[in-house]
Amino acid sequence: MHAQCMRTGYPWAMSTTVVQVRDLPAEVVATLKARAESRGQSLAAYLRDLLTQEAAMPPIEGVMAGIAARQPVDYSIDDLRSFAQDGRR
Repeated sequence: MHAQCMRTGYPWAMSTTVVQVRDLPAEVVATLKARAESRGQSLAAYLRDLLTQEAAMPPIEGVMAGIAARQPVDYSIDDLRSFAQDGRR
């Protein structure tokens, strides 16, 4: 019955895997538990969200390659002064 509830209520649960992290300092675990509690989440839910966000981010190598592939921006000292006067950074 529990497995059926999991499939019905949590479709993402069908393709999950257990991950175990060893040798974390107690202070790190305490900090993570406190952060989870402050958000009204269990530690597992908080870590799942944290890891999901991390996995959704593009690898830094791809980001840097994209930046390197862009055309350089030409500007003069007068452009910089103008930007500073306009309050742009």
